[in-house]
Order: sequence, then C-alpha cells, then structure tokens
Amino acid sequence: MRILVLTVAMITVATTALADTDNFDQIPVGSPPPNWTCGVTGQGSPLWKVEPDSSAPSKPNVLKQSGSGTFPWCVQKNVSITDGYVEVKFKPLEGREDQAGGVVWRWRDGDNYYIARANALENNVSLYHTEKGRRLTIKYVDAPVAGKQWHVLRVEFSGPHIKVLLDGKQYLELDDKHISGPGAVGVWTKADSVTAFDDFSFAGD
Repeated sequence: MRILVLTVAMITVATTALADTDNFDQIPVGSPPPNWTCGVTGQGSPLWKVEPDSSAPSKPNVLKQSGSGTFPWCVQKNVSITDGYVEVKFKPLEGREDQAGGVVWRWRDGDNYYIARANALENNVSLYHTEKGRRLTIKYVDAPVAGKQWHVLRVEFSGPHIKVLLDGKQYLELDDKHISGPGAVGVWTKADSVTAFDDFSFAGD
C-alpha cells in the first residue's frame, strides 16, 4: 500500500510540472508563433514575427521584434507557473533609444508582470515589476551587453526570491513580493529596440 501511495504521489507531482523549449524552427516565417500572444504595455505598434537568421544559435529561425512601442511583449499565454525559471537567447540588433532584450514571468495580463532585461546601450541588467501598466524599477546593475551579439538571459524565481543571470553570471539576487502566484512567461523589449530571440525555455509549477 505504501508503494502504491508513493507512486500515485509521484505521478501527481509530475503532471503539475511544466517545461518546454521553443526554438521557432518548426513555425512558418512571417508571423508570430501560433501558441504565443503578442502585444504592448502602453502605446505603439510592435511587430513580432518569426524570421530566418543565419546567426541563430539553433538555425534557421528566430523570433524578432522590429516595430516600436512603450513595452512590447510576446508570451506563451497558455502557460501558468508560479515558481521555476525562464531563459532565452537574445541579440540586440538596432535602436536609437534602446537596445533591450528581456524575459517576463508571472504575467497576468499586459499591465501586470515581472521583467528582467539587459540593455546594450546602457550596459546593464535590470529587474522591474509592472503593475496597472506602470513599469517600476526594483534594481539594476552594470553589466557588459554587447550589441549585435547573442546573449543568454535567465531568471530563477521561487516565492519572493529572484535571481537574474546574464551569460552564465549572476548579477541580481533579491526578494520581492510585488507579484505572487501563477502567470505566463515570455519575452519583452522596449521602445525602438529591434531584438532577435531564440531557444526560449522554461520550467516550473
């Protein structure tokens, strides 16, 4: 009986965990991924679509944002996790105002979510929470973010505890209680940033 109970418990835990990687390579080019929802916090006209990129870490395709808006985002809305990690490879390509690439988690809607982002014009890594459409700074630190090169941005989160890593190095670790509970995960840019994303992955429950 004990073995049976343990087996059932293990199956229950396994079915509540979520994990996935999207390299955008099996998706027709010219449109957003069909299982993602894209939009903008604030105003503007972001343009998210899958495009071929010979420099992609996993060829041939990337997800690229080439429009502009206050804070463009694109999320896997059917995903809902509370604790776990989210990671993406990104390449800042252009932008006079910003050259940013970021990830979002605990995304409830276009006005409420967490963001971690790296900026090639400012050479820093930042952590924010967006509430009621307002982006509020939690903390930022200097970090080397070369333009037109691929980087890896990763966030690990459990309860209020958050870690932000860029290219394998941890830059931020802190507790923040602004947003709790489950939400979607995705990617994010700012202003006129033209940014490519590849190998988006997450895991959590």
